[in-house]
Amino acid sequence: MGVNEQDVEKQIRHMMAFIEQEAKEKAEEIDAKAEEEFNIEKGRLVQNEKLKVMGFYEKKEKALELQKKIQRSNLLNQSRLQVLKAREDHVGTLLQSTRDRLAEITSSADRYDKFLEDCITQGLCQLLEPAVIVRCRRQDTERVKKLVPKVQSAYTTITKGKKCIVTIDGSFLATDSSGGVELLSKDGKIKVANTLESRLEMVSSQMLPQIRTALFGKNPNRKFDD
Repeated sequence: MGVNEQDVEKQIRHMMAFIEQEAKEKAEEIDAKAEEEFNIEKGRLVQNEKLKVMGFYEKKEKALELQKKIQRSNLLNQSRLQVLKAREDHVGTLLQSTRDRLAEITSSADRYDKFLEDCITQGLCQLLEPAVIVRCRRQDTERVKKLVPKVQSAYTTITKGKKCIVTIDGSFLATDSSGGVELLSKDGKIKVANTLESRLEMVSSQMLPQIRTALFGKNPNRKFDD
């Protein structure tokens, strides 16, 4: 039985349609896969760029925060230094005001004589020398000379019998001195300063913590007074 040409033609068209359909499906599959891979790659690239941008701005933010902390710390330190300077200036003004009023001690003869007597007696007891030179202001020379017998007697009593020869120095304290005396050993190697200025300096140094507390209150950050 021979093959009908029409059947052959039909089979050929059927096979060609099948091949075309398969090719079309394959092409669509390839396109879909390519699209998927493209989208995945695009997403990966976008995510990487996004992470880079986020990392960049995160670093920027951290740097800015650090800069703010440094600026805040600097401003705080400057503020503290300004407060400390203002306080020290105030204490300095107070001490200078006290220095300016030292002359009030010398304005009362009895009060100043007692001060000189105590200062010389104290200096003699500090030196414990058999001979001591007393230096005073030029205008206090006669006043100190009159006090010599009293201080020598007081020294002998305090030291239970020791003697000390007291002489007045030929040179004097500085002209701007408010008063008081300096005592020197006979060879001049040891000196005790008992001037009004030196006494104020000593007292102000010892009482500086109390002065600060009285003026500004107790510092909660300070464990010990200096």
